[in-house]
Amino acid sequence: MIRILLADDHAIVRNGLKQIIAGAPDIEVAGEAANGAEVLEMARKPGFDLILLDMTMPGISGADLIRRLRAENPALQILVLSMHNEAQVVSRALKAGAAGYVTKDSDQEILLSGIRKVASGHKFIDPTLVDAMVFDGSTSEGAPHEMLSERELQVLQMLASGQPLKDIGESLHLSAKTISAHKAHLMQKLGIDNNADLMRYAIKHGLTRQ
Repeated sequence: MIRILLADDHAIVRNGLKQIIAGAPDIEVAGEAANGAEVLEMARKPGFDLILLDMTMPGISGADLIRRLRAENPALQILVLSMHNEAQVVSRALKAGAAGYVTKDSDQEILLSGIRKVASGHKFIDPTLVDAMVFDGSTSEGAPHEMLSERELQVLQMLASGQPLKDIGESLHLSAKTISAHKAHLMQKLGIDNNADLMRYAIKHGLTRQ
């Protein structure tokens, strides 16, 4: 039996995933977490074979959370299940230590196959992402946005999608002042000093959210 820690901040998503997993006789949901702190706390408990992890949750998340999990429990496998299908986001997750990546719009059989493969110690990438990982130039080493923290990259993507600071703060459970500080830091790292150039950079490197 593959015992899963289900980590997603949306209860509706978790409930839907539990229904899918309930139909698999060899897989069971053994625990749930709704934010980064809960994931770390739950992952310290014995009995889990795999974390099914959303990339963006309140608190520590994304590649930063994956690195923490790998450092604390190297034997616990991590399969990312995310709405993001951008090659550079997938690349960051895998480089941080995730063993697999599946998008939330994938067929449920793809998800179950990914769970089984990652739990058995192998790597798995959603088949729909393979071409993007191979051919997308935005993942090239040395791109300025590779210097951004996970949160700064997240803010950049949301800004590039036209979301105001207040809305971004509400989505991430952070103050508008904190989001403004992240924006200032990421613009400095990218060498950009105005919103128009920021948007052009995001479009060029495929960082806008659909």
